[in-house]
Amino acid sequence: MSLKKKHMIYSPGLTELPPLPNDIASLTSEFRHYYTHNLGRDKYCRSLHYAYKALALTVRDRLMERWKQTRYAYLDSDCKQTYYLSLEFLMGRALGNAMLNLGITDHVSQALLDLGLQLEDLVEAEIDAGLGNGGLGRLAACFLDSCATLQLPVMGYGIRYEYGMFRQRIVDGRQVEEPDHWLREGHPWEVERPEYTQRIRFGGKSEFFRTAAGELAGRWVDTSDVLAVPYDIPIPGYKNGTVNTLRLWKAAATDEFNLGEFNAGSYTESVAAKNAAENITMVLYPNDASENGKELRLRQQYFLASASLQDIIARWRALYKGDFGTFADKNCFQLNDTHPSCAVPELMRLLMDEQGMAWDQAWDITTRTMAYTNHTLLPEALEKWPVQLFRNLLPRILDIIFEINARFLKLVADRWPGDSERLRRMSLIEEGAVPQVRMAYLAIVASFSVNGVAELHSQLLVQGLFRDFFELWPHKFNNKTNGVTPRRWIAWCNPAMSRLISEAIGDGWTSDLQQIRQLVPLAEDPAFRERWHAVKLINKQRMADMVEAQCGVTFDPNGLFDVQVKRIHEYKRQLLNLLHVIHLYNRIKRGDTATWTNRCVLIGGKAAPGYYMAKLTIKLINNVAQVINNDPLVGDLLKVAFLPNYRVTAMEVVCPGTDLSEQISTAGKEASGTGNMKFMMNGAVTIGTLDGANIEIRQEVGDDNFFMFGLTAEEVEALRPQYDPAAIIDADPDLNRVMQLLYSGHFNMFEPGIFDPVINAITSPTDPWMVAADFRSFVDAQARVAEAYRDRERWTRMSIINSALSTKFSTDRTILDYNREIWNLQPVRLDMKQG
Repeated sequence: MSLKKKHMIYSPGLTELPPLPNDIASLTSEFRHYYTHNLGRDKYCRSLHYAYKALALTVRDRLMERWKQTRYAYLDSDCKQTYYLSLEFLMGRALGNAMLNLGITDHVSQALLDLGLQLEDLVEAEIDAGLGNGGLGRLAACFLDSCATLQLPVMGYGIRYEYGMFRQRIVDGRQVEEPDHWLREGHPWEVERPEYTQRIRFGGKSEFFRTAAGELAGRWVDTSDVLAVPYDIPIPGYKNGTVNTLRLWKAAATDEFNLGEFNAGSYTESVAAKNAAENITMVLYPNDASENGKELRLRQQYFLASASLQDIIARWRALYKGDFGTFADKNCFQLNDTHPSCAVPELMRLLMDEQGMAWDQAWDITTRTMAYTNHTLLPEALEKWPVQLFRNLLPRILDIIFEINARFLKLVADRWPGDSERLRRMSLIEEGAVPQVRMAYLAIVASFSVNGVAELHSQLLVQGLFRDFFELWPHKFNNKTNGVTPRRWIAWCNPAMSRLISEAIGDGWTSDLQQIRQLVPLAEDPAFRERWHAVKLINKQRMADMVEAQCGVTFDPNGLFDVQVKRIHEYKRQLLNLLHVIHLYNRIKRGDTATWTNRCVLIGGKAAPGYYMAKLTIKLINNVAQVINNDPLVGDLLKVAFLPNYRVTAMEVVCPGTDLSEQISTAGKEASGTGNMKFMMNGAVTIGTLDGANIEIRQEVGDDNFFMFGLTAEEVEALRPQYDPAAIIDADPDLNRVMQLLYSGHFNMFEPGIFDPVINAITSPTDPWMVAADFRSFVDAQARVAEAYRDRERWTRMSIINSALSTKFSTDRTILDYNREIWNLQPVRLDMKQG
């Protein structure tokens, strides 16, 4: 008897229905039903929101039946499962992706046309699910897509933030943050599952006692509890019947409150706990500059870890009657960066305190199920939390961390006797005026696999940040180069190019990107190049329309579209890009335009609300753009725009229209990057340093199809002790002229001194990003870009080659690597008849 029938309520009469048909008449009928009967709208309704919602519900019904069958298949096969724990899932919009993966886009479009509606209008009515800050969250979303497409039993766990990544407005050139209440009109793709609510503990104290067998044990008492309510979102695979699950947790207060305070008239105090509980999932990543911010962020991280692990263990107990003998063989927890590292001590607590295991048995299970992905080379980005904060908020968890550390340090001391400095470096507790818990070290100690996300990144981790741990456990460390899903990032966002590719090589590339290599010989076909160029112009016009609508700047599609869109951060060096823009402006003003390539520069991205230098960089970009765009001498030779509120939906327009992809971080600072992959897939050519996945992109396409510049990671470190930007500026006339424009306040005539911090950063010998050091190489590489772009046939050939050789950067390949070397899951095939 299957697990489904053996251990669960089983009512076939309630669940077994034939698949819903996907013909135009059926889709039309269901849309009408939802619009009229479920939502109560009529022909006089003018809001597109309700038409979008009716369509979403119509499409969701088709996901529901596949979702159910997927769950049954996993239960029947008794398969091993992986759980992907991430504090971010940057999903974007769901409607287009769902229709694409179900294979019903054309039928839906025709059904709507028959009703007098445009599919594009309804797609635009959907609000982005902005539950992430950038690459980390978008990677998690792409991973889930590939897991479903590869039919791997993988479930995502995250947080259902009420307010996602803030909405960015630009006022007087400055970033202004506004709340992004993405749930204000509901979310038709989610299903609330209150029956799986979990109870999360905070505060209180640890209590120790002797068991009946005389063993010392602990428990967590006198806690202030919060409920975690799950909301499930379907994750469809590409035309294969599989629909996996993303479970997001919402915080809610318990039903308990102080009745005595309430009866005494202290109503506010009696319900304060409810408000505090709901704050946990109110906002994505609170600013942790203050103690309150730190506490709330740690609450979020523990809340995610505890709710998810309790959920998994409860499901295991229901299926296996509390027998944990095969738990480690059947489960794997992938920690997406340090944020879910609380899962390590929480799993130990659940196994020991709740399931009665001894330490050694619990530790064996924990260390055989935990796997950790690191996403950063910046030491300041490796999370550390004050011990006192842990003691106040998670006392039992801190006890367990101390015990893990004590046992770990004993192991280190046995391996390197008398090396007290190594013990200090490797301790999970960083000593000092304010002792801190090192969350990355906690994840490494407990995980059987530790991976970086690009070849260089993984190499630098074991040579630098994690060298001590690599020397102890070299077998744990491995690389898994990131990717992006070709379904969303070519098939959905670039329909014109997708049609052209499918006409040329068939449509199998959508689920097997290796097939796109068949385009390589077509790069030498003049007729195909002409069609490719025509598609590119269509996409550039679409992007130009968006830039004009949102920025008020006119881009000519015949110019070079030079784009840098990503989080605003000093290491990503939007500032270096801007220095080149000022250099081009200076050339125009000096009349140096004999061999000129018209260029349209787009920069976009959000700065963290507390990141002063990043926000000042946005201001400088906008001031420079204002001067250039309003100078009649410049005209169409150079245009500059800052795209406000950059998000997934904007990238879906930007990356198909981009000619030149700016990936210019200081070498050794970018872990991988995924924007570089999206641009490459859509035929953009990269200008970049040898950093992150740029190295592997260049390896794939070759020097002739990649514009490399700048110091290598090794050269950056060698230069640091004698770095002298003042001498570099003095020796380079072009950089000197650029700096003179900044010194003179040319871009801030009515705001004197405002950009002095930027100038000081560029000219400081301690500038960690070495902007001045790479300026000359960057300008020279940009000159090669301009020359190549003037040769239309050459540029088009380069564009085709970049798309054709992007196969390595599909998340399908990445996930196959994870599965082969870390997860060891068996695909579960579904026999789902399409309606």
